[in-house]
Amino acid sequence: MKKPSSKSLIIIAFIAIYVIWGSTYLLNKISVTELPPLFLAAIRFFVASILIFSIAKALKFSLKITKKQLLNSTLVGFLFLVYGNGVFVWALKYVDSGFGALLASTQPLFVLLLMRLMDHKRMRPKSLIGVGLGIIGMYLLVTQKELVTNEETLLGVFMIFTCVFSWSYGSVFVAKADVPKNSFVSTGYQMAIASIMLACASLSFGETWTPPLLWSPKVQLAMLALITFGSIVAFTAFNYLLKQVSTEKVATSAYVNPIVAMALGWYVLDETLSIQSIIAAVVLLTGVYFITTRKKDGV
Repeated sequence: MKKPSSKSLIIIAFIAIYVIWGSTYLLNKISVTELPPLFLAAIRFFVASILIFSIAKALKFSLKITKKQLLNSTLVGFLFLVYGNGVFVWALKYVDSGFGALLASTQPLFVLLLMRLMDHKRMRPKSLIGVGLGIIGMYLLVTQKELVTNEETLLGVFMIFTCVFSWSYGSVFVAKADVPKNSFVSTGYQMAIASIMLACASLSFGETWTPPLLWSPKVQLAMLALITFGSIVAFTAFNYLLKQVSTEKVATSAYVNPIVAMALGWYVLDETLSIQSIIAAVVLLTGVYFITTRKKDGV
C-alpha cells in the first residue's frame, strides 16, 4: 500500500486542526456543565495517552525518550494541556463556547509578539497593521456592557487570554525543542505527563470525581469525541505541523476555529452573538490575516 505523501499529510493535518478543534469548544462546554474542569481534562488526556501508546506499540514505533526530551515534554505538556487547555475549559464555565473561540483567535498575535521578542525578527508594515487590528478587535470584544457588569465573565475572559499566551509560547518553544521525533509518540508523552499534573491539581482544589457510568449520555459522547478526535487526531496533527511548517501557518487555525465554534454553539446550544462581537470578530480575524500572510524575510 502506497504511503500518503508529505504534502497530503500536511493538508489532512490542517483540516484536523481547523475543523476538529473548532468543535472542541462546544464539546468542552457540554462536558464542563457536569464535570469539574481539571478532572475533565485529566481523564481526557489520561485515556488518550493510553490509547496513543497502545497504538504506537502495535505499530512498533519507538517509545524511547531521553532525559532532555522528557523535560521538554513536561514543559510543553504544561503549557499546552495543563494551563492552555485545563484552565481554558474552566473559563468556559463563564463564557459561551463561540465567544471563547473568538478570544482564542488572538493566538497569532501572541505568537508574532513572542517571536519578535525571542527571535528578534523584525516586523513588516503588514504585521504591524495586523497587530493594530488585533488590539482593536480585542478591545471591542472585552468592553461590551454585558461583560463589564459581570465579574465572573470578565474573570473568564482574562483567564482565557492567559491560556492563549501559554499556548502561544508553547507553540514557539516546541517548534525548536528536542522532543520525540515521532509526533504521535510525542503527543502521548505530553498527554500522559499533563494528565498526572491535572489530576494532582484537581485533587488539590477538591474537585469531585465521578465515574463515567454516572455521566449523562451527552457528556459521555462529548468526552468520547474529545478523547478520540480532539486529543488523539487533532493534537497529533498539531504537533506534526509544528515540525513541518512555520508556527505562524499553524496558527492560522485561528481563522476557522471561531467560525466552526460559533456555528455549533448557535446550532446546538442556542448561543447568541451581539452585533459588537460580530464586528469585533471581523476586525480581529482581518488582523489575523495580515499577521499570518507574510514573506520569508520577516514577520
